[in-house]
Amino acid sequence: MRPWMLLIMLVSNVAMTQAETYKWIDADGKVHYSDQPPPPGARKSERKQLGDKPGEVALPYVLQQAVKNFPVTIFVYDCGDGCNRARTLLVKRGVPHTIKDPMVPELREELKKATGGEEVVPVLKIGRRVLRGFEEGQWNAALDAAGYPKTALVPIAPVQNNAARAAPPIEPEQTPVSDGASDEATPESAPEPAQN
Repeated sequence: MRPWMLLIMLVSNVAMTQAETYKWIDADGKVHYSDQPPPPGARKSERKQLGDKPGEVALPYVLQQAVKNFPVTIFVYDCGDGCNRARTLLVKRGVPHTIKDPMVPELREELKKATGGEEVVPVLKIGRRVLRGFEEGQWNAALDAAGYPKTALVPIAPVQNNAARAAPPIEPEQTPVSDGASDEATPESAPEPAQN
């Protein structure tokens, strides 16, 4: 094959992968697809660029299998050094994971269920296995056994579970009681950081 033909094929291939496609619905409700922008009267339109990813990096096969068989969830909040080291380890190893904040009431219940009623953080859940507190060697061994690589293969952004963010504690209301006693309601305390 001649070099100039190869160059033309490469350039046209690159141009095709960067092509834009438009989808729109006309006034009659008919859906149209085109490489031309929709007319001004289109009811609903979308522009797609071929080759766009939905915001995710394609995971290597080994990582896909580990995520499929042993999804990772970490229960943490701003509890100090243990929680920070736990987060750092997962990012350093490139482990796709979900972060759950036990200060959110429904996530707190999920933490209690996972730990058998204990309220301690950080907690690492790998598939069905639950590790309480942060001990680097133990966490690394569990991640290794689940098939996660020792170092990041692709950059990973953890998924923050934002189901109903916790409201800040409310000051208990003082209500006068006839016998002079006070039935003061106390806000729930935060899960205890594990002692390492």
